[in-house]
Amino acid sequence: MDIHQTEEQQVEAIKSFWSNNGNAIIAGLAIGFSGFIGLNYYNDHKLQQELNTSEAYQTMIEAATEDSAAFEAAGKAFIAENEASSYTMLTAIALAKEAAEKQDWQQAQTYLSTAIEKSVDDGIKAIATVRLARVQLQLEEYEAALATLTPKLPASFDASVEEIRGDIYFKQGKTELARNAYQAAIDDATDGTNPALQMKLDNLAQVINLNK
Repeated sequence: MDIHQTEEQQVEAIKSFWSNNGNAIIAGLAIGFSGFIGLNYYNDHKLQQELNTSEAYQTMIEAATEDSAAFEAAGKAFIAENEASSYTMLTAIALAKEAAEKQDWQQAQTYLSTAIEKSVDDGIKAIATVRLARVQLQLEEYEAALATLTPKLPASFDASVEEIRGDIYFKQGKTELARNAYQAAIDDATDGTNPALQMKLDNLAQVINLNK
């Protein structure tokens, strides 16, 4: 199952933004702080740290296309060395994707939990939350997955949340709850009709009719 289809573009957009603008933003903030409070040494040092972190992140991401094992090792080291950095959440999500592609769901769960814990962005946190629930569904940890989806996420994630709830309820044999969740997902969708979701709802209706 592809657990990264709809959110991947959002992650890539954020990564691209930080890649193109992160250093300029950091530099602008550092210069502004320097002029405002006069702590030149502190801000120069802080700026250099952020620039070093940015460069380390870019190097690590580039390595991902060359060797997945090396990327995982580099990613773990990056998280351990840069816990306070905003790049940590992106690194954890990238590592979770690698783990999921190998169907190492336990490891993916660990990385996504780290991404949620370290997130400083509501959108990234929501992406990690939705993915974590899908991973927990794969692990058949149904109650944990429902609990993961309990916090209110941005409205743009409502359809994804309801679809996952529907999948969970279906696995639990709670067909009426599953049908309600799938219908809510269709109603909440902002990008038009989702054929795969509609198929889930249609198949579920057949199951319910057969059981009557």
